Amino acid sequence: MKLVVQVKLLPTPVQAAALEATLRACNQAAAHVSQVAYERGVKDRNGLQRHLYRAVKADFGLSAQPAVRVIKKVADAYAALAAQAKAGLLGRLSSKRYRKATGSPIAFRERAAQPFDDRCLSWQPDARTVSIWTTAGRMKNVRYTGSVDQLKTLDHYRKGESDLVCRKGTWFLIATCEIPDVPVVEPVDWIGVDRGIVNLATTSDAVNHQGRGLTRHRRWYAKKRAELQAVGTRSATRRPARRAGREQRHATHMNHRISKEIVSVAQRTGRGIAVECLDGIRERVRLRREQRGTLCSWPFHQLGAHLAYKAERAGVAFLEVDAAYTSQRCPRCGHTERANRPSRDHFSCRRCGLAGPADVVAGVNVRTRARSAWAFVTMPVSRPTG
Repeated sequence: MKLVVQVKLLPTPVQAAALEATLRACNQAAAHVSQVAYERGVKDRNGLQRHLYRAVKADFGLSAQPAVRVIKKVADAYAALAAQAKAGLLGRLSSKRYRKATGSPIAFRERAAQPFDDRCLSWQPDARTVSIWTTAGRMKNVRYTGSVDQLKTLDHYRKGESDLVCRKGTWFLIATCEIPDVPVVEPVDWIGVDRGIVNLATTSDAVNHQGRGLTRHRRWYAKKRAELQAVGTRSATRRPARRAGREQRHATHMNHRISKEIVSVAQRTGRGIAVECLDGIRERVRLRREQRGTLCSWPFHQLGAHLAYKAERAGVAFLEVDAAYTSQRCPRCGHTERANRPSRDHFSCRRCGLAGPADVVAGVNVRTRARSAWAFVTMPVSRPTG
């Protein structure tokens, strides 16, 4: 299992200036390689390295391995763009954005992340320092810090490249860690999780994780953005830039907290976790104008991703089941009708009279479907005889 660990660098002013110059030189070289790749139609790593390796070293002051990393970064960017086009993801863009994505060379910001391998970057876990290549030479004793769990994971499982990132003047290293797979424990039962906008997650155990706090947070930020846009001064323009990312980080924190709690309960009780498969839900529904912002900012996919990887780390079984009619189906008699849900919060079966919170009923239906799905997943495959 692969995870990424982010640690914060604590460089001195001299070290920060060297890192700044290094990022700038690497991304200028990447922009040049991208331009040549687009014009010549050579976008594979070996072809680019054959044509541009010596020029990149000589023109941008890069040593051998950083030049190879720059060329690989460009090749990977074009490979990712080709994969998106093949999967049809670029077709969802507007015509202007599609032409910009495919009709010009891939651009690289001056402070875009730069990958370093073990030849360019070495870690000293005991001293909590790194030694990193820069355009000014090898720079040693650059201190870093992070949470206790992150540092422990980094010390034991780091493997592969690490990316140097600068965000608003703060330096980070993002390292790849390979954690040994934990065997999945056979679940004795399942926890069904219904994801929603008003209630971010409701389990079949009737545990409700409400989203009202996140909704208030988003409305406050939307109100402040509107007020600052109406003012239109330079100070009002700078203020949203300083606040950028806070709303997203708040939503990410809530999803981490909710998923951690659900996985902890599942692990303690020996059960698996089942969620609805909501892929493509934004394309399937049509909403009024005032509802579009709420749906587009609904972080259901991130919550599902957090549940999946935390369950994998804990050895908890995880399943996605069909989401059709989970909030309209009666878990007792199986009767499915839109009238079973007279309001958003309430469920009342028209046949047998079962009533309760609609989100809890949906979670119970998700749990029931997971029981059936797991039986097919673990069913032994019969081999033909003769």
